[in-house]
Amino acid sequence: MPVIKLTTRTIRPVLLSVVCAIALAGCSSMAPDYERSELPIASDWAQQQSKTLEETPGLTSQKAAELPWRQFIHEPRLTQVIELALSSNRSLRETLADVESARATYRIQKADLYPQISAGLSGTRAKSSDGDISTLYQAEAGLSGYEIDLFGKNRSLSEADMQSYLASAETAKAAQIALIGEVANAWLTLASDSSLLSLAKETAANAQKTMDITKKRLELGVDSKIDLASAQTVYHTARSDIASFNTQVEQDINALRLLVGQHLDTTLLPSALPDGAELVSEIPAGLSSDVLLQRPDVLSAEHDLKSANADIGAARAAFFPSLSLTATGGLASSVLADIFSGGASSIWTLAPSLNIPIFTGGANDAQLAFTQAQKQKFLAAYEYAIQSAFSEVADALARKATIQEQLAAQEALVAAATRSYDLSLARYKGGVDSFQNALEAQRTMYNASQTLISTRQTDLINRVTLYRVLGGGLADTANADVVANTANYNP
Repeated sequence: MPVIKLTTRTIRPVLLSVVCAIALAGCSSMAPDYERSELPIASDWAQQQSKTLEETPGLTSQKAAELPWRQFIHEPRLTQVIELALSSNRSLRETLADVESARATYRIQKADLYPQISAGLSGTRAKSSDGDISTLYQAEAGLSGYEIDLFGKNRSLSEADMQSYLASAETAKAAQIALIGEVANAWLTLASDSSLLSLAKETAANAQKTMDITKKRLELGVDSKIDLASAQTVYHTARSDIASFNTQVEQDINALRLLVGQHLDTTLLPSALPDGAELVSEIPAGLSSDVLLQRPDVLSAEHDLKSANADIGAARAAFFPSLSLTATGGLASSVLADIFSGGASSIWTLAPSLNIPIFTGGANDAQLAFTQAQKQKFLAAYEYAIQSAFSEVADALARKATIQEQLAAQEALVAAATRSYDLSLARYKGGVDSFQNALEAQRTMYNASQTLISTRQTDLINRVTLYRVLGGGLADTANADVVANTANYNP
């Protein structure tokens, strides 16, 4: 089939119209100039938090965001579980799908900034009342209904959608950071409950031995039935705890599987709490207003604010006239072959239309008021995100400042309670002391050991939390593909 060729004189009106349209669309947006608001926190409080980080033992000057989570977490089993979650977690997949949707929406809106040009070939054949038969072939190219962006309305809408897309991209990054923290916490919760289960089993076994001794002493007439009943209380308490912790361990595994999004091999599950140094590195820091302003959740809130700011520009532009343009140019001939051989005549149309808002029943005023109110809403959300970021860091630092002292005290308490129980039991066996003293020492040791496990869990979870709230979790090339399409996309 012959190729359609439009001559210069034919398409000149169309090109001239397009050039004029683009030139007329060169005015700036009517959106207010965006200025980042001052930090909605007391300056002396922010300075105090920075000083606290600098003086906190074990903290380094390296920013958490610059420390890959693979270097932060040393436990290989936990590392594998996190990798599985990053690839299979359905909630993260949903968030990433939202990012792709937002990017597509932005691209659709951005297309309105450019003329939509199309070409076509048509033919008609008709017979008149006098019997004459006429034939007409036409080849045309042109644009249809292109709105010239005189006052920046389309650019403002495009900017709003771009900022919404960037907000969703930052939300995806925040979701990845949160997922790493949630998986680590769930894994540590399982480890803690497994340790408590082991402790309950060990206590039940010791209580069983104590009961056997008491039964023999009862048969010999040395102990009373009260001593035997007292010994049974510790045993049955431990039995009850075993059943409870078995349930908790199974529920912890289910919660971890839900986060990961697939079946977990039992070899990846912890049987006890690991040591702090074996699990994670010392928490990196480097707190300043700039550090927290770069947290993905804070950036997401700021992009939402910028989107609302751009919507104001579109609402303002609605008060002014809009100019649309339809233009076509082409060739017409009674013989199809003449179109391609140069024997055709040129045709063109140019149809500009101007729409001036005169009376809209207050709709434009209401839309502008709505966009301004939305901006105030997102400004409040942005400031709250900043306040929340500082609060989260302050809480984690407050816990870190005292947890080591609490751990040391609890470890000393367990050691003392264990010695007390061993001595009391020995004195009871030797007939020097009563069984009640040995029983009380055993209960104290059991409770102290449970509290020590919980305190160690708190310490480990707080280390992960401080890493997360300082923005850690993204600097990892092995998982860069999770947010690569968003982080490297340049609208």
